[in-house]
Amino acid sequence: MTANAPITQDVLTLPRKLPEGGKRSLVGLTRAQMAEALAQIGTPERQAKMRVGQIWQWVYHWGVQDFASMTNLAKGYRDQLDAAFTLDRPEIVSRQVSEDGTRKYLLRIAGGHEVEAVYIPEENRGTLCVSSQVGCTLTCSFCHTGTQKLVRNLTAAEIVGQVLVARDDLGEWPEPGTPKNETRLVSNVVLMGMGEPLYNFDNVRDAMKVVMDGEGLSISRRRITLSTSGVVPEIARTAEEIGCLLAISFHATTDEVRDKLVPINKRWNIKTLLDVLRDYPRISNSERITFEYVMLKDVNDSDADARRLVRLIAGIPAKINLIPFNEWPGAPYQRSDWARIESFADIVHKAGYASPIRTPRGEDIMAACGQLKSATERGRQSRAEIAAQTGA
Repeated sequence: MTANAPITQDVLTLPRKLPEGGKRSLVGLTRAQMAEALAQIGTPERQAKMRVGQIWQWVYHWGVQDFASMTNLAKGYRDQLDAAFTLDRPEIVSRQVSEDGTRKYLLRIAGGHEVEAVYIPEENRGTLCVSSQVGCTLTCSFCHTGTQKLVRNLTAAEIVGQVLVARDDLGEWPEPGTPKNETRLVSNVVLMGMGEPLYNFDNVRDAMKVVMDGEGLSISRRRITLSTSGVVPEIARTAEEIGCLLAISFHATTDEVRDKLVPINKRWNIKTLLDVLRDYPRISNSERITFEYVMLKDVNDSDADARRLVRLIAGIPAKINLIPFNEWPGAPYQRSDWARIESFADIVHKAGYASPIRTPRGEDIMAACGQLKSATERGRQSRAEIAAQTGA
């Protein structure tokens, strides 16, 4: 096993500093925030709700990217919107398609930073894995993303923008006058990309409100899964303010091992984490919690680990996602042997828990779980450049 990774900071928030005189994005604003923004450019209060509804439909139902296309708004008002606001998406720097159909997008956002999003097509659904931070606050020793430092949090616009980019690329926006296609290519969203979502709570919450809105992207909260390494104080807020499904990056059954794999465990240990999780399904009205468990050879994959795992989560409605380790250059671990993974899964299954073994997707393009890492890292920039971009 590798040496202990350093303990992570409790909360590290590096917001984006808007350029002087820069336009504000309407993407990612909740309805209330959009109404407030429209009021600031002189939209009469009695018209604000109607204007929000019109803009909302254009952006999130039809997928338009400019105000000129919003033909049910007066031209003068469209010009006014264009002068004050933007509908920009993140810029696609590169797009790779795996042999299995997985698509990985390298996206450039404000400040020249880059994040990755991954689209995974399956038989009955299409899952988009989105990022919430540039880099990551955490230092999970098995995760490639965790080897790059946090640069800053993504804005709600940048989080929602990843969904819009994927729908653009997949050609999923409806065309006026054509029959409605009920097939959803992007049917599920998982907050499992770069970053720890609960260290960017407000932006993640607002972005998911936009994504869940029934008159736009309309992705049900039961089709959104937020993955956290265990930021205990924010888990109850997630239940109350977002209400989506929850996945826990668990990965170990003793504090000694989890301290090394997921160093946030030094702040909130296994017992503390499980205590707060016992209330989550009730508060959020969710069916169950997913425990993600990466299979690392001779580290956490013994039969004793499997038996300890089912004892730990007893009483929590749960399923266990077993993830064969996705190796990356310089990785300090190896994937468990397949027979060992199956033996582990069998113990968990016999204890009454679903224990699917996740099929690695997109490995040939480094798009699999734990492999995401942007091409631009904070270490390549000077402190002055970072300070200028983040306002730090």
